[in-house]
Amino acid sequence: MTSTVATPIHPGDLEPSLLNGHTYLTRRRLMKLDAATLISLMLVLLTAIPARLIIPGTTDVGRPAIVLCLVMFSWWVLVRFNPNLVLVGPQPMRWALLIYWLSILASYGAGFLRGLTGMEANSSDRWLISTAAFSGLVLAAADGITNWERFRSVLRAFVWSAAFLALIGLIEMALSRDVTQYLVIPGLAEKGAAPPLQARGGGLRVASNTSHYIELSAVLATALPFAIHLARYSATKKQRRLIAVAALLIGAGIPATISRTGIVAVLIMALCLMPLWTWRLRYNGLLSCLAMLGVLAAAKPSFAATLLDMFTKFNDDPSITSRTERYELVGYYFAQTPWLGRGTGTWVPPQYQYLDNQWLATALCNGIVGIVALALLYLIALTLALLALKRATTPEDKHVCAALVSTQLIAMFVSATFDSLWFDTYATTVALTLGLCGAVWRFTHPARQIRTSTVGH
Repeated sequence: MTSTVATPIHPGDLEPSLLNGHTYLTRRRLMKLDAATLISLMLVLLTAIPARLIIPGTTDVGRPAIVLCLVMFSWWVLVRFNPNLVLVGPQPMRWALLIYWLSILASYGAGFLRGLTGMEANSSDRWLISTAAFSGLVLAAADGITNWERFRSVLRAFVWSAAFLALIGLIEMALSRDVTQYLVIPGLAEKGAAPPLQARGGGLRVASNTSHYIELSAVLATALPFAIHLARYSATKKQRRLIAVAALLIGAGIPATISRTGIVAVLIMALCLMPLWTWRLRYNGLLSCLAMLGVLAAAKPSFAATLLDMFTKFNDDPSITSRTERYELVGYYFAQTPWLGRGTGTWVPPQYQYLDNQWLATALCNGIVGIVALALLYLIALTLALLALKRATTPEDKHVCAALVSTQLIAMFVSATFDSLWFDTYATTVALTLGLCGAVWRFTHPARQIRTSTVGH
């Protein structure tokens, strides 16, 4: 893979921040605890601890990583009471989240007016807590990451966390056994069992520390563009080589899930990044993909045939036909409450059928208003990343913005293949990318007071 050396210090980080009057502050000051540190810690907790492990006495929102996201949400709300702790200038992601919250609350109220079962009411309350955690990470990334250096540190944490997930999955595939049972943390309770290794064609699907095989593929596909970015633009040769290893692990972990979702997501990523690559890099990337598939096929000869069948035998695939057979059911319930839906989070499997489609689940729970709000969340983040791509002046900045563009397109596609926001590991990953889109928009803004915005203390 062709590498491009980045400057150790981003030129934008050398710009001073105007606090007030004639008072300026360096943006490169070191802080023992900041948003980037909390986000990095959260990513480690999210990926190193199996998804089924929760704080005793809580539900699935009691995962340590989700609790830390709730802390970030509370932190962001509390600092709004002190003007010296609030970033100067606008942040479109705040407005996108506000619209999303209004749709969630409107459907929440509509659900209770309709009348809910005990399970539906509990699930509706759980969805509000999950939305708060989701929002905490979006806001911490969009408003809390102070400069490009701290931005890079979050990307590194994300890539290495995803590489760990991929490594666990590859070990499971090689040994044909669940290894997450050895990652149980004392003091945490188990909520349910780990996803079993699932036979599909000539291979075994693995889920690593996530809750589902598709979830693992989606998380890894979202991390892959950042792994490629850091493998190209890390400051030293040693760092680039280490990240390249992480990128290979992530890339190999995606087909190990035997999921169309991950493979199509990689193609979406390639379409976004390849226009910025040289022909040599495109050739090396294609060669690396073929080599990884060759190794996996050599290890399990029936593996390649299984992957090929997924894209050539649609009509005989029950995972596709079962989804399309639910459309009539969705239409029936959607017609009853089309605008605000049945109530936030109230379509609760197994009380109701699994839909394997977040857009359909949102249509039933939150109606047309909810679909529009969720689409706006993705589209606004996508627009911010595109604006940052247009404003960026260095190849490194352009490349990371293109990577963020790909994550939003992937998120919109993935939402049509499984209930993406019901799975905390992937939903948290999406929240991170939304916040990072807001961060690069801020870092590349033409107004210096917004571009260099930081807090006073």
